[in-house]
Amino acid sequence: MFEIFQKYLTDKIELSDEELQMIASVCKQKKLRKKQFLCQEGDIWHYNAFICRGLVKTFSIAENGTEHIINFAPENYWTGDRESLHSGNPSKLNIDAIEPTEVILIEKSNFEKLCAEIPHLNQLVNQIIQKSFIVSQGRILANISFTAEEKYQNFLDKYPHIVNRIPQHMIASYIGITPETLTRLRRNMFKK
Repeated sequence: MFEIFQKYLTDKIELSDEELQMIASVCKQKKLRKKQFLCQEGDIWHYNAFICRGLVKTFSIAENGTEHIINFAPENYWTGDRESLHSGNPSKLNIDAIEPTEVILIEKSNFEKLCAEIPHLNQLVNQIIQKSFIVSQGRILANISFTAEEKYQNFLDKYPHIVNRIPQHMIASYIGITPETLTRLRRNMFKK
């Protein structure tokens, strides 16, 4: 599993053998079964998590039981609850596996030490955070200004590599429409 993470890193930044060894020494590997939680609401999140294989979703559950999906993380994506990680407060989110998943976990203190000692890794992390912020900003804009059909088409355009791995009701939750509305949209799109 670490080999996948190592390839991801070395495809993006230059790392010496010593730096790779430092990274490997603090990585924990975790396997999740389908529907197994990586983080549950109320837990304090302590990790930076990298998805090696599989697919997870991050979501909250409203008082009425409705699931609100915040994001999906397939292979080569990072996941976690950044608010809980940085504040030390209990998570308001859940993260669970949509399919069997393998994850690399690096504890916060170890990750910060790696970033301080490996400048290229720190630069990569900053780029990922900036990209994540831009994606979040785009998602907020889409949610407040796009029609239901535009939201769905935007999802298809941005995530073609995972769309067939995610149940339709989860896609509906992610884009903020009902499953019935998504069924109607899909039916109308296929008629065109």
